[in-house]
Amino acid sequence: PILKRDVRWDEKDVFNPAAIVRNNKVYLIFRAEDKIGKFAGTSRLGLATSNDGLRFTKMSEPVFFPDNDSLKIFEWEGGVEDPRVVESDHSTYIMTYTAYDGHVARLMIATSRDLFHWTKYGTVLQGKYKNTWSKSGAMVVRQEGSRFIASKVNGKYWMYFGDTDLFILQSDDLIHWKPIEKDGKLKSVLRPREGYFDSRLVESGPFALITQKGIVLIYNGMNLDTGGDTTLAAGAYCLGQALFDKDDPTVVVDRLEKNFLKPSKSYEIAGQINQVCFAEGLVNFRNKWYLYYGTADSKIAVAVK
Repeated sequence: PILKRDVRWDEKDVFNPAAIVRNNKVYLIFRAEDKIGKFAGTSRLGLATSNDGLRFTKMSEPVFFPDNDSLKIFEWEGGVEDPRVVESDHSTYIMTYTAYDGHVARLMIATSRDLFHWTKYGTVLQGKYKNTWSKSGAMVVRQEGSRFIASKVNGKYWMYFGDTDLFILQSDDLIHWKPIEKDGKLKSVLRPREGYFDSRLVESGPFALITQKGIVLIYNGMNLDTGGDTTLAAGAYCLGQALFDKDDPTVVVDRLEKNFLKPSKSYEIAGQINQVCFAEGLVNFRNKWYLYYGTADSKIAVAVK
């Protein structure tokens, strides 16, 4: 709609999908890039469906994209990236995504009743943080069968976000969010670790799941070029897990010492960005777990348990 012509919107790469189960099918909302523009690729979000969680049929047109609307200033021409989707108690889908204007990445929020038609609400961070770099919003949820529903802890909804340290926000309505601060700055709740697979940065995964032992967050960790995990490639993205206190989502209780998924396949090692496994989609489908992740910022893969 902005260029006013047909665009091969998914010609370059597809990666970093959100996942949700609806009507006994798995839906992927995935990031796709074209090959045009000053960034050699504007990102839009496409939709694909599967009856078995493994073989997907992709829609021919994107379902979410920059438009001539009030958010164009944030979304063009870098695009809209890296969705994460959960449900509300009222069966509304809540999606966090990143808008990139070419200079600053901003965490955004949108809602839908059917995954096809979306209402945009703008930037998650407001006030003094509105124009600061932010992305990767993973909400705290509970599981009910195949549904993952945003749930309150101590009377508030919670969301982890960030791609350096992880920070945290809280909300009364899933639309308007307030960051937790310490000494007038964003409060860090999870940090990189020297010598580990996550030595350079930590970034939120699909969502944070309330369990009996605490709140489990799958996260993406990046290895330093020097000073990180020497068994991994420089700059590699691997998957880790952190456990937060179920009564206080800001407190880390435990954390994996080693990654549980790392680049090892050819399509994970080489691509637009080499050495990347980056997870944003997780479903429980027909009594199995399906973890969907981007590989080398180029393709989409799944791991099943």
